[in-house]
Amino acid sequence: MKRDIHPDYHEISVIMTDGTEFKTRSTMGQPGEILRLDIDPKSHPAWTGIRRLVDIGGQLSKFNKRFADLNIKK
Repeated sequence: MKRDIHPDYHEISVIMTDGTEFKTRSTMGQPGEILRLDIDPKSHPAWTGIRRLVDIGGQLSKFNKRFADLNIKK
């Protein structure tokens, strides 16, 4: 291997959506840095089978407001 071309491989902490934490090794960030997950296997619909709408930045509210006058039956 060539010297001094590979990224630093160090330990970081990962905090999942339910607050559980584990340590892993990564090339991301600096040693001891924290990675907070927005979606993980405990909350993602692909694994849980439960759909839930997450309104980030009011996008869902904007959509509902914009198309409220269409009177589409559910």
